[in-house]
Amino acid sequence: MAGAKGILGRKLGMTRIFGDDGTIIPVTVVEAGPCPVLQVKTVENDGYEAIQVGFDPIPDRKANKPNRGHQAKAGVGCHRLLREFRGPVEQELGQALTVDMFAAGDKVKVTGTSKGKGFQGAMKRWNFSGQKATHGSEKIHRVPGSVGHCTYPGKVFKGKKMPGHMGAKASTVLNIEVVEVRPEENILLLKGQVPGPKNGYLTVRKIEGR
Repeated sequence: MAGAKGILGRKLGMTRIFGDDGTIIPVTVVEAGPCPVLQVKTVENDGYEAIQVGFDPIPDRKANKPNRGHQAKAGVGCHRLLREFRGPVEQELGQALTVDMFAAGDKVKVTGTSKGKGFQGAMKRWNFSGQKATHGSEKIHRVPGSVGHCTYPGKVFKGKKMPGHMGAKASTVLNIEVVEVRPEENILLLKGQVPGPKNGYLTVRKIEGR
């Protein structure tokens, strides 16, 4: 589909398919679209060109009043997830983006929210090796070691790799191959793994020149 840069979807899980030569190909199954265009942004009105699309229809009563009024302009109902794709616009308000924009062999980049791991120590969170486990070491085997300074500067610098919340962050994987497109089911089969848990939302974008 000319002008479209990507599509929104939901990760359904992983499986495998067999290639023509009998090789096993691990794939992620993504329910992608249809994603109606909810807003068309122009240089004159907004300072740049872009389209805003929606995914995962919901009843109007589940959207707040501002969101309901904004999405009503397209006349395609309310959607839970809204995202924007910048670039030259060739779509019209209300037009739906589908998986037809992709073909087997295309390269895409996929953005999702990584799985949350909760509060984790420095060894798991940052792949630290830990302290020595011999010659009298006691109860320090998984500690990160020194984190601060003495009199000067007398503080812990921001960004220091320490224990804390792990995962649940935006993550993008590049150069993922589209193995198969099933337009009748709104399904994309992507080679390998993509970020996020089952039923997590994904943004699948075309890679320019691919």
